Amino acid sequence: MWRSCLRLRDGGRRLLNRPRGGLTASEGLGPKPPTPIRAYVPPAERKRFYQNVNISQGEGGFEINLDHRKLRTPQGKLFTVPSEALAIAVATEWDSQQDTIKMYTMHLTTLCNTSLDNPTQRDKDQLIRAAVKFLDTDTVCYRVEEPETLVELQRNEWDPVISWAERRYGVEIGSLSSITGPNIPARTREVLVSHLASYNMWALQGIEFVVTQLKSLVLTLGLTDLHLTVEQAVLLSRLEEEYQIQKWGNIEWAHDYELQELRARTAAGTLFVHLCSESTAVKHKLLQG
Repeated sequence: MWRSCLRLRDGGRRLLNRPRGGLTASEGLGPKPPTPIRAYVPPAERKRFYQNVNISQGEGGFEINLDHRKLRTPQGKLFTVPSEALAIAVATEWDSQQDTIKMYTMHLTTLCNTSLDNPTQRDKDQLIRAAVKFLDTDTVCYRVEEPETLVELQRNEWDPVISWAERRYGVEIGSLSSITGPNIPARTREVLVSHLASYNMWALQGIEFVVTQLKSLVLTLGLTDLHLTVEQAVLLSRLEEEYQIQKWGNIEWAHDYELQELRARTAAGTLFVHLCSESTAVKHKLLQG
């Protein structure tokens, strides 16, 4: 039975035995993860030009310094983050780069750039509405009608997450095996909008980023509430794909690469949300290269 293969709620185990100025911080953004029908082309990489990475506190928050250069955003703004913990996490991304700077691996830096530059010029209400809109097409709310093994798998793995969200927020979500998707009550949207409004703008950028990765607001809420681990949320978001892989086999490297990339982006986005909501200062802020 597929239930025994996934066992997501029991430690997030893997399916069967599958293996698994200053510099502007937008340069070298990589492509999306490859698909089986498109060859992977490595993004451009820039040679590492700095030795040491450290952070300092300025009037607007915490800054990232590459040697004696202050990091700036793509729009030329001073790269300043609101919490010391987030600054250390971003500095660690820069410090972990080896001979070349691989911007496509630096998800926290990218999220900070988005929060600082706000290239789409959205306000808090628009960010919240964009995240809640995913309920209309939420991954865990859409069900198949056949084959029975996949129907059972979705019921066993997705229903408990929906039930948790309904209890946690006192709402009705449900699911539907129809192309039209679930009929989400207006009150459910209002409650979730109110809940998301408790987050600041930076955290909301991270929430929307994770929702976009998982194609699910329900799974994202499970992550931010520490009900799910990153591994569990990612496997739940890929339930049908993993089912097909088990049935028809894996495509050499593409699926494993995509899985690892999705985990990395989801983990970074979730960490970003928590660090942007963290008020406790971190004492040691200097990172030596």
